[in-house]
Amino acid sequence: MVARAQETLTSQQLEEDFDYLWQNVADDYAYFDQKETDWKRVKEIYRPRVALVKTRGDFVALLEAVLEELYDAHTHLNTNTAASPRLVPSGADIWAEWADGSAVVTEVRTNSAAERAGVAAGMRITAINGVPVDEAVRGRVGKSLRAADVAAKNWALRALLAGRRNEKRSVEVAAGGRRRTLAIDDEHSGPQDAPPVLLDYRRVDGRTGYIRVNNSLGNFEMVREFDAALAALRDTEGLILDLRDTPSGGNTTVARALMGRFVGRDAPYQKHSIPSEERLYGAKRSWLELVSPRGEFTYTAPVVVLVNHWTGSMGEGLAIGMDGVKRATVVGTEMARLVGATSTVKLPHTGIGVTFPTEKLFHVNGTPRERFVPGVRVDLLGVESRGKADPILQIGLRTLRGLNRPARRAR
Repeated sequence: MVARAQETLTSQQLEEDFDYLWQNVADDYAYFDQKETDWKRVKEIYRPRVALVKTRGDFVALLEAVLEELYDAHTHLNTNTAASPRLVPSGADIWAEWADGSAVVTEVRTNSAAERAGVAAGMRITAINGVPVDEAVRGRVGKSLRAADVAAKNWALRALLAGRRNEKRSVEVAAGGRRRTLAIDDEHSGPQDAPPVLLDYRRVDGRTGYIRVNNSLGNFEMVREFDAALAALRDTEGLILDLRDTPSGGNTTVARALMGRFVGRDAPYQKHSIPSEERLYGAKRSWLELVSPRGEFTYTAPVVVLVNHWTGSMGEGLAIGMDGVKRATVVGTEMARLVGATSTVKLPHTGIGVTFPTEKLFHVNGTPRERFVPGVRVDLLGVESRGKADPILQIGLRTLRGLNRPARRAR
């Protein structure tokens, strides 16, 4: 029996909520074709465990384990407990992946607890919270997979490095021929999803404008502030649009409003498709979404968009959109690779919300959004980035200066 507010839920009601989640994902999840997950096996493994649930926290933990079988960072519950995993990328500060049998740090979030602890790109992770990294990852990968999948291993690695809300983190790293353990202090990190300002803007050298979006693509007030920033930078000969702090995504209204300041006519910026309709009816449904001009002037000078692994969801959509309408050169690392556009269902008895991708998203050229590679790709492990305080920004400025287009100002 599970208490929720003033009511008590029965095992039957919890089973009905479990079945409701499982069936909605079975019907509408857009990316089963890219997974090794046996979704029927997931039900066989986890549904019997509903009978063991004693508290609401137990049920949340069970559902979290169910969703982790999809190894999809864009799939999550809209509630959590003290023991819930931090979301990736919004709650993560270390990006790592497997390469030649090693877990390698490829990027660390700027001004994060991990950066302050000394974690840096190029380090090899050898243990997480005292557990050898291979063992830790094997324990986190789902139990329903039909075959090994490196994507599942990479997902598990990043989830483990992000940690849980109530746990202290430490990583053992190897670099420069020695190993050391780094304790990561999350207590003084501050909220990463509540920036003090929606955006920052300035002039870099008198001629170049710079606008940084502070994880605010879901805030409609962002549109007014962006318009004010662009008006202040109207006479610049080029613009840097920095999307490296957009891990929480946003919505298409805000993104289209921003893109609308850079186009002179309607233009397609993103392609959608709904796989569930094709599975059900045998008829594919897809469409192009348009962006329309907006505002009192169109900014026509060259634009460079900066991205990294904390450019997520709608941040990724805005980046590929600016590329798709041919109004920007994208510079940076690969992005968060969050798949699809999400929908949320509410479980009937517990009221828990479950968010998961139901639409596939593509660049207008047909490239899946999650496979988009910046036009100017920055390898933070490479020679060109070493010794630079902010290599992505420096390469972005160099790229902007090198664009062989006459600098046309706003009209």
